[in-house]
Amino acid sequence: MGQHVETSSSDYVKGFLASLVLTVIPFYFVWAQSLPASSTYAILFACAIVQVFVHFKYFLHMEAKTTEGRWNLVSLMFTAIVVLILIAGSVWIIYNMSVNMKL
Repeated sequence: MGQHVETSSSDYVKGFLASLVLTVIPFYFVWAQSLPASSTYAILFACAIVQVFVHFKYFLHMEAKTTEGRWNLVSLMFTAIVVLILIAGSVWIIYNMSVNMKL
């Protein structure tokens, strides 16, 4: 049936350490206020995106090596598309209501 990807405790430790580093970096730059706000936001955004991929790989085991992993990726992409449509639709509706309710 489904093939499972073997994971060891060292993979979890690597994922934990990567997540810890990717959390500490933005906190440091916000705390130190050593960079302009736009650079701090860019660092925060970049670390967040990389951390999402770290979580997918080390904790959620989202890998396309197996048939089960490919289906997990397909379902993740479908869910992301649905969420983006809901968010974009909500913003569009709220914006239009705000524009149309002005006197």
